Amino acid sequence: MAKRIYVTRSLPQPVIDRLTDANFDVEVYPEDQVIPRSVLLDKAGGRDGILCILTDFIDREVLERADQAKIIANYAVGFNNIDLEEATRRRIAITNTPGVLTDATADLAWSLLMATARRIVESDNYLRAGKFEGWGPLHFLGQDITGTTLGVIGLGRIGQAFARRGAAFGMNILYYSNRRNTEFEESYPHTAEHVSLEELLQKSDYVSIHVPMTPDTIHMIGERELRMMQPHAILINTARGPIVDEEALVQALKNQWIWGAGLDVYEEEPKVHPELIPLPNAVLCPHIGSATTSTRTRMGLMAADNIIAYFEGRRPPNLLNPEVWEQGS
Repeated sequence: MAKRIYVTRSLPQPVIDRLTDANFDVEVYPEDQVIPRSVLLDKAGGRDGILCILTDFIDREVLERADQAKIIANYAVGFNNIDLEEATRRRIAITNTPGVLTDATADLAWSLLMATARRIVESDNYLRAGKFEGWGPLHFLGQDITGTTLGVIGLGRIGQAFARRGAAFGMNILYYSNRRNTEFEESYPHTAEHVSLEELLQKSDYVSIHVPMTPDTIHMIGERELRMMQPHAILINTARGPIVDEEALVQALKNQWIWGAGLDVYEEEPKVHPELIPLPNAVLCPHIGSATTSTRTRMGLMAADNIIAYFEGRRPPNLLNPEVWEQGS
């Protein structure tokens, strides 16, 4: 019998084709919205594999219902939506989609940086409201980018890709990471220095977050950290929302502890702190870091290939809990 795969959200058609061409029995949740919890629990049973997205919380309850599942392929790099420990205990392989969305996310982080620094959204709204009556020397003054200092929190794949783009603007890099990366420092054409988080916050003109969400990084940026930043500094977050204390960020923006923020992720996503919405010094996107046609398709194909590999008896390329495979599941 064909292995039964459940896909929790409509994905680019080549992804579904990849699975059906590999002779899987594929069912896709038909609505373009987050799958209701009740439906996820119902559909998890009797499936050999599940392809889920980052808004699906694959916790103990779901894993209990997934009584037949051998693999769950997450359509995301981050996997904080999955109880990895419980899945491993149940000998269910968990995979993700690293690398494929690096450039798209780095590009989006830069888009937020530039839009915030140059007040693009604010001035666009001003023009569309019919308020533009001619050039003025004091209209929409923003922040310089060229020759400034870029602070990068987390120097993984996306953090490095984001930082390297700063070379085109002659920016010096301060980065905070668990380990010093001398290869990056030597290859970057301007100054790149490994520093403490405190020094990065105090000296950077722009601060961009690129760490995963873990218990240690929740509210990594709170009131204390925001008050360390310079009054003209801008904060960018394309990682995970709970890394920033959103209430503290609202106060920082309203009271001008910092100059602005560009956000693609939120603490209680899809809810956004209501006091962020009207702030003119906040540029807000609806979690579109990887949202290019090519990237979203490649993410799905990677997830599908992880499932295919597993059922062909090959170790999935992006396996997050290798002990499951080593135990001979």
